[in-house]
Amino acid sequence: MKRVFLIVLDSVGIGCARDAAAFGDEGAFTLRSVYETGRLQLPNLCRMGLGNIEGLDFLGKTDIPTASVARVREASMGKDTTIGHWEIAGHISKAPLPVFPNGFPKEFLDEFSKRVGRGVLCNKPYSGTKVIADYGEEHLRTGDLIVYTSADSVFQIAAHTDTVPLDELYTVCEIAREMLAGDLGVGRVIARPFAGTSPDFYRTADRRDYSLEPPTKMLPDAVRGAGLTTVSVGKIIDIFAGRGFDRAIRTHSNEEGMKETENIAKESFSGLCFVNLVDFDMLWGHRRDPVKYAEGLSAFDRWVGGFAETLGKDDTLIITADHGCDPAFDKTTDHTREDVPLLIWSKGLAPENFGIRDTFADIGATTAKLLGVSFECDGNAIDVKKI
Repeated sequence: MKRVFLIVLDSVGIGCARDAAAFGDEGAFTLRSVYETGRLQLPNLCRMGLGNIEGLDFLGKTDIPTASVARVREASMGKDTTIGHWEIAGHISKAPLPVFPNGFPKEFLDEFSKRVGRGVLCNKPYSGTKVIADYGEEHLRTGDLIVYTSADSVFQIAAHTDTVPLDELYTVCEIAREMLAGDLGVGRVIARPFAGTSPDFYRTADRRDYSLEPPTKMLPDAVRGAGLTTVSVGKIIDIFAGRGFDRAIRTHSNEEGMKETENIAKESFSGLCFVNLVDFDMLWGHRRDPVKYAEGLSAFDRWVGGFAETLGKDDTLIITADHGCDPAFDKTTDHTREDVPLLIWSKGLAPENFGIRDTFADIGATTAKLLGVSFECDGNAIDVKKI
């Protein structure tokens, strides 16, 4: 294969994992919750064979799937974006990244405030929209930064764009990323700019993630190291701390991400285009909006049908997810520990059902194999056959 387009549908989980109870997520099932709205239309994905994946027969099976499919389980000790993507890229994280259910240590925040020249508000696990509703006016009055976390390994900083310009917010996040190491080494520092006036504050689309440095060689490193081109679309570049890519295109929506992927497909190159579509998670999963989630996934389905047809016989399209975020789950508004779908489609590959795979790392191993790249990782390549 000449090119692989690896698209991560952020949070599109397909039912609770075997160890979901250990994460407090027993009963979570993102895709079923979205399906039960009655608004989900996935004719193209189902033609590929999405409904043939174990546990998804409610979507409808097909006798003539056009893609190889599998149900994939997470082996890493976590259910967040960073760990999920790192595992997709070939690395199983055996220890969880640190979380701070009681907030971050005072000593750290005092030093952080000293370095950035601003105070800190909140310092608790919080919903991203509720935190600006509850602390936004105080932030505008004092100029202090709204710092909060979640069940994930994150240090999030919310600031109004009129009080803290974007460039300053990004610099503040870079300082936090530098400081948050060792026992405080969270997976991501996240810039969360917002605008508007109370009570109608709203988050802007200028979010930026600052990831922990990947601990080992990963898929983008291997592909680039083999002399092939690597392109990041969306927040992929941030998840890998800027490493392993020749070019990065940051996007502000699923629609923009899909358009940029189309544009890249029109270019002549050999290598990997690694895409994250974040709206499923950020706008509809965490915000508990199964109807919008269904509409967004249906929009992706409409797009992917046409996009696939533009690809050549030496191109492969891989579609998967990094965790769940069940918009109808009543136990948490955070990510949910779920298995994820895997679809491998190409005009040059024979479709096959590969059952259940025990690690996301098989996706990275398979991608490398398709590109003819040598890559030692924690996964095993799926033996997809050429037609």
